[in-house]
Order: sequence, then C-alpha cells, then structure tokens
Amino acid sequence: MNISAPFIKRPVATSLLSMGLLLFGGLAYRFLPMARLPEVEYPTITVFANLPGASPETMATAVATPLERMFGRIAGITQMTSNSQLGSTNITMQFDLDRNVDAAARDVQAASNAARGQFPANLPTNPNWRKVNPAESDFMNLAVISDTATTPQLYDVAESILAQKISQIAGIGQVNIGGSSRPGVRAELNPLL
Repeated sequence: MNISAPFIKRPVATSLLSMGLLLFGGLAYRFLPMARLPEVEYPTITVFANLPGASPETMATAVATPLERMFGRIAGITQMTSNSQLGSTNITMQFDLDRNVDAAARDVQAASNAARGQFPANLPTNPNWRKVNPAESDFMNLAVISDTATTPQLYDVAESILAQKISQIAGIGQVNIGGSSRPGVRAELNPLL
C-alpha cells in the first residue's frame, strides 16, 4: 500500500488537513521564544594595571609584556588582546566556551601574582581583573552639555547625581563617567617655614 494513496483519494480532507497544519504552524510560530543574539556567555577576563605618569610604551614593555608572558601559559585561552595608554594597560583574555570562568580567574590571579617581580618598582598596586561578558556591552551613552555650567561642574553633576540614579535602576551592571577630570588641588610648600 502506498502512503500517499489515502491523500490522493480524499482531496478535500487532504486540503483541510493541510490548511489546519498551516494554521496551527502560524499560531505556534507566534509563541516561539526568539532572541536577536543567542545567550552565550563567553568566558572573558580583563586585567587592568595602572602606573600614573607612565608613557604607553613604558606600559607596554614594563607592565603588559610580563603579564602577557605569564598569561600565555594559561590553558584554554583562545584570544588575548592588550591596549596600553598613558598610565594604564588593559589585557583582555577570552577562553574556550567549555572553560569555567571562575577557574580561569584563579589562573589569571596566580599568573598576575607570579609576574609581580617583573613589574617596575613604583607600580602602586597589583593588577586588577574583572570577569566580562562581551554580549553585555554598553547599550546607552549619554552626553551632558550646558551653556552655563563649566565642564568640571557638569562632571560633578554627572558623577554625584546622574550616575547614582542610573545605577539604582534594576538590571544596571555598571555606570562609567568620562570626559573630564576630577578637580585637583595644587599645594606649594615653602621648605623654609
């Protein structure tokens, strides 16, 4: 017996069955969960090191290079990038998807501690690290401008009011303020007094 024989003998029932399947598929499609990007958490760790006043070349050779050498020994790194700028360096490491990010963080901390002897003596603190999910990148940037307020005043308002209010919203992970510097105080001492 042929499987298609009953459908050929009864064309009306076949048409109704096809229409029913099409209607059911259209209704079911609306209830399918969809995301524009898949929810994949890449095990990624970023290491920050600061040396105030150091040039980008000094940061690259004296701080980033020893760290990169030690991090290169960690198993499961698929990608490592570094960025050195005036007074700071950032090293981002991405690990295999099956690598536990907490175990990778322990390895990064151990490698960072092992590289401590190769850093300049005036490095104020050990490098810091942070677990990062590249899928959770910035989604909103705000610019604050004024015709009457100065840049330091705007920075103060953004840091003390705007950032505090935004960070209290549920689901906000981090708020960064940039574009100006904190006010500084210059003290001139008279050694003769």
